[in-house]
Amino acid sequence: MASRPSRAPRMFERGLLCILIGAAVLIAPHFLSSPSWRDMIGGAHVVGWFALVLGIALVAVDLVQRLRGKER
Repeated sequence: MASRPSRAPRMFERGLLCILIGAAVLIAPHFLSSPSWRDMIGGAHVVGWFALVLGIALVAVDLVQRLRGKER
C-alpha cells in the first residue's frame, strides 16, 4: 500500500499559472510600444507555447486524478 504525500501537488493552480504566463508571453508583443521590448518578448514565443501546453496538461492531469478519486 503506497502512502500519500502529506502535501497535495496543487497541479491545478500551477497549471493555471503556466497558462497565464504562456498567454501573456504570446499576447504581450501586440500591446508593447517599445520595439526592443516587442522583439525581446516576441522572440520567446516558443517558451510561451511551451508554458501554455504545459499548463493545459497540468490542469488536465489534475482533473483526471480528481475524477478517478471520486470513482473510488
